[in-house]
Amino acid sequence: MHLAEIELRHVALPLIEPWVTATGVMTRREMVVVRVADDGFEGWGECVALNEPGYSDECAAGALEVLDLVIAPIALASGDLTADAVADALAAITGHRMAKAAVEMAVLDLEGRRDDRSLATRLGGTRAMVDAGVAIGLHATIDELCARVTRFVAEGYRRVKVKIEHGRDIEWVAAVRAEFPTLALQVDANGAYELADADHLTLLDEFGLLLIEQPLADDDLTGHAALAERLATPICLDESLISLDATRHALALGACSIVNLKPGRVGGLLEAVRIHDHCRDAAVPLWCGGMLESGIGRAANVALASLPGFTLPGDLSASARFYERDLILEPFTLIDGRLAVPTGAGLGVEIDRDALDNMTIEARVRRPS
Repeated sequence: MHLAEIELRHVALPLIEPWVTATGVMTRREMVVVRVADDGFEGWGECVALNEPGYSDECAAGALEVLDLVIAPIALASGDLTADAVADALAAITGHRMAKAAVEMAVLDLEGRRDDRSLATRLGGTRAMVDAGVAIGLHATIDELCARVTRFVAEGYRRVKVKIEHGRDIEWVAAVRAEFPTLALQVDANGAYELADADHLTLLDEFGLLLIEQPLADDDLTGHAALAERLATPICLDESLISLDATRHALALGACSIVNLKPGRVGGLLEAVRIHDHCRDAAVPLWCGGMLESGIGRAANVALASLPGFTLPGDLSASARFYERDLILEPFTLIDGRLAVPTGAGLGVEIDRDALDNMTIEARVRRPS
């Protein structure tokens, strides 16, 4: 297809509750929404970069500039741009994987709407429902953390992930495990520790965790491999795994035995499918991570998680986990601890145009020159 227009919207969705990140506390989730259009069809994508460059070197405001000034002009000048061709068309741009992924998502959505085929079908999904897990950020007290876990367990979530850091780890996890002895529980450190903390981290082994996610820095694969030899708790990597090649390398080193797969982090849904295929063939447990997406990005994640190689519940919470009003007309809801995989064309969700307009900070439109 020859794209006739790319619209970029920097939006901000108020969060139901604050979310603690490496760079501060978010009270609203900023993101870039991408709309692509050709003759009579349109598609939507979401750039999942956070408000500030803490999780990665991308952020929402920066992604808007890169999309507007660099990526959109290339995409519009690329002639017959199919979803399969997006990555090659943008390959000369170093990094900016989340921004590139947003364009690919939008083109996939457009193709699905044009061809009347769901994204899940396009990617190879086999499930009608996917297990829902929830991520819980850092809290000021153990009682507050346990109260949050209690709430989400009552709502039916099938797995809980708790953030940890120095001073908020062993006793906190012990309290959650004591209250919920059979809960599917995992922890996420977001690189908060060093290999010198190995003896301390072995104390987590007694709690029967599914995994510890990204305990060390994202560039410390040898440290993760050494730590894996010390821990009984499986290590899962997140920030370290930015591509299929990086995933293969980490697994070969023994730096992890479980993979958290986020399509934005690896540059798009199609690269995510390639990583899924590698992990499935290698019998590596796999789950779909989350970035506090709106319903646009969540629809893509749910479609991805419907593939057969996803063996663990992902960060696939209901829309109401974060937002009173989502950007889609029919928000995602829990059904017996699961989310339904959209079956409509493309992403299978319809945009709430009023909500999008109300939450837009800035809009820009690019057309072929």
